[in-house]
Amino acid sequence: MSDAVSDDRPTHFQEPRLATRRGGRLRVPGHVLVASAAALAGLLALTITGNTLRPFDRIVTIEAKMASKSDFFRDPEVQRLLLREHGIRVDVHRLGSRGIATHSFAGMDVVFPSGQPAAKLVLDQQKRSVRSSRPFVTPLVLGTFRDYAKTLERAGVAVPQPAGNGETLYYDLDMRKFQNLLDGVDGPRGAGDGSGRTADTWNGIGFDDISSHSNSGRVLVRTSDVCESNAAGTYLSILAFVANGNRTPGTENTSSAQSAGDRVTALAERIRPFINLQGMWADEQADSYLSDLGESIAPISLIYEHQYLAHQIAYQDKHGEQDTERVLLYPSPYALTEPQLISLTEKGDRLVEVMDNDDRLRERAVELGFRVRAKGEDDTRKQLDAYLSGHGIQVPAENPDRTKVFEPDLDVLEQIINHVGNCPPPEGDTP
Repeated sequence: MSDAVSDDRPTHFQEPRLATRRGGRLRVPGHVLVASAAALAGLLALTITGNTLRPFDRIVTIEAKMASKSDFFRDPEVQRLLLREHGIRVDVHRLGSRGIATHSFAGMDVVFPSGQPAAKLVLDQQKRSVRSSRPFVTPLVLGTFRDYAKTLERAGVAVPQPAGNGETLYYDLDMRKFQNLLDGVDGPRGAGDGSGRTADTWNGIGFDDISSHSNSGRVLVRTSDVCESNAAGTYLSILAFVANGNRTPGTENTSSAQSAGDRVTALAERIRPFINLQGMWADEQADSYLSDLGESIAPISLIYEHQYLAHQIAYQDKHGEQDTERVLLYPSPYALTEPQLISLTEKGDRLVEVMDNDDRLRERAVELGFRVRAKGEDDTRKQLDAYLSGHGIQVPAENPDRTKVFEPDLDVLEQIINHVGNCPPPEGDTP
């Protein structure tokens, strides 16, 4: 037999051993170090600003019906401040001010009509004690373009405000004279001029002499719908005030045979052509006026001062100069609108409190062209004027005619609005 070792014997393997690092430093991947440093910096920032627990707070969404002042709450910086500092997100439902007051409030936490008549309609419907805030004010103005403003100046209807060097951005508009151009009653442009052009058209008051273009259309103001909009309702108040001999409608001596209601109806009928000749639009006018096609859409549009000033601030930041083609007409007598933020729920109360007490939000309102109600101060112009001047934008001057339009009692104003606009009945809350 062979002494050779058989190849069938089992083969034995040694178990592997895990090597253990002895001594030295623990190695941490670089991306982990970077992430840790970023997290530490974020925690430090939150601690310094007092917002350490903000990421863990519950974000409160507030449902809101708003008119033109929704511009404020749609501003990215305002949204950032509300979310970062207060954990609030505002979900805006856009609607005209009077539409806000005459439609259902179901599901809403706050409403923000742009003026006092609509605000009073809202407040009269509340069954709970409500909190409200009037954080800023803004005048009603007419936005137009330079050649049209110069045409009105030539016609003796508008007066340019002093601007120092360069062309003015602002004109004062005599509403009594302006109404003579809005009444739809044609008259000769000038005695014996033989042109056949009529005084109530743009060419009739010399637009084609000033501009390289021609416009044979009527002198009209494009407004939003009086049945929905605070701006249109306020403009209607100006027209009624002037047509009534600079007296607030409904305050006259009614001892005559004509009843108070009949007098208001007769006045509404007199001013109705000033609105109805140009048609009424449901939307706000600022977006159209400030668009690239603004002049082709309408020569004059009814807007708020803050919308124009916000445009000029943004234009200056982008181009380093003012937009001198767009100008403002300040009606005389004038109307100052007071938007009112009205709470409908406890969540709404929180937003009202924030608006009353957050200084940075008030500063942002100035940066967006609003005249802010500063605490302890009556002058709403001071901060805005300083901001405009500091940004190289002409500051609007106060009209020497300080006649202010006081809106009629709500019942009287509603009667005028309903007559001029043939408005549908209010939509109440469904049971």
